[in-house]
Amino acid sequence: MVDISDLHARGLRRRQRMFGEADVARRMAAAGDFGAPLQNIINAYVYGDVWERSGLSDQIRSLVMLGITAASGKPAEFKVHAKGALANGCTAAQVQDVLLLVAMYCGVPAAIETSRIAAEVFGDMPEGSGPSG
Repeated sequence: MVDISDLHARGLRRRQRMFGEADVARRMAAAGDFGAPLQNIINAYVYGDVWERSGLSDQIRSLVMLGITAASGKPAEFKVHAKGALANGCTAAQVQDVLLLVAMYCGVPAAIETSRIAAEVFGDMPEGSGPSG
C-alpha cells in the first residue's frame, strides 16, 4: 500500500507538469485553509492515484476529462483541463471531435462555450471572442 504522503507528492508533481506550478499554486490557495483538505484529496487521489494508473494514456484521460467537464456544464474546469490536454499532447482536432460528440449526445449548448474555450487554449482565436449560440 502506498503512503498518502507519497500519493500527495506524486499527484502534486503531475498537476504541476500538466498545469504549471503557478496555476497549481493559485488553485490550491484559492479557498485558503478551508479548501486545503479538498486540495489534498485532489493531489493524492485524483492525480496521485487515478491519473497515475496505466489503463489509459494521458492523452485519452485528458480527452475524457474534456468530455466530462463539457457535458456537465463546467466551463472553468474545462479550461483547466484543456490546458492540461495541450500539455499532454492532445491536438485541436481531437478536442474538436470530443466536443462534436458532446454536442450530439448532450446538446449543442454544452459544446458552445467549451468550443470557444478550446479555440482560445489551442490558439485558433483570440481570448474573449468567439461564436455564440
